[in-house]
Amino acid sequence: MKTTAIILGSDSDLPVAEKSMAVLKRLGLPFEMRVISAHRTPETAREFSINARKNNIGVIIAIAGKSAALAGVLAAHTRLPVIGVPVKSSDLGGMDALLSTAQMPPGVPVACVAIDGGANAAWLAARILSVDNEELALRLDDEAAKMAESVKQKDNDIRTKYSQ
Repeated sequence: MKTTAIILGSDSDLPVAEKSMAVLKRLGLPFEMRVISAHRTPETAREFSINARKNNIGVIIAIAGKSAALAGVLAAHTRLPVIGVPVKSSDLGGMDALLSTAQMPPGVPVACVAIDGGANAAWLAARILSVDNEELALRLDDEAAKMAESVKQKDNDIRTKYSQ
């Protein structure tokens, strides 16, 4: 099984990364977590990306706020899928990070989830990894069925309580 790398631009991004970790743990998927700054440790970012495939990484989740160059820098040095997670900041509410993450030049694609969307980044990573892993695809089907059942139960509860 390929590993998902969760790369934080700063340790202040840890609360968002924990959402990714929770989903990956729930699915039983291996992951590694690092703090690598696109601006403060650009050579580390480059080396990580260049070596990611040979280090059994299958997908990279890049979590960063403000100018959020991390996902683009990682994607520039690998052909692996990179999922950017923009982080909300006090300055612009995460819109700066969202636009920085989503606006990549042609040929350097970065998938982008919602601001603080660490959980969905992990769900997307799992879907990517499930392309050639039938066991994981079945686990994802099971999780989707559990989510649907939860919504049905909530619907039933609301209808019972509030309908006349």
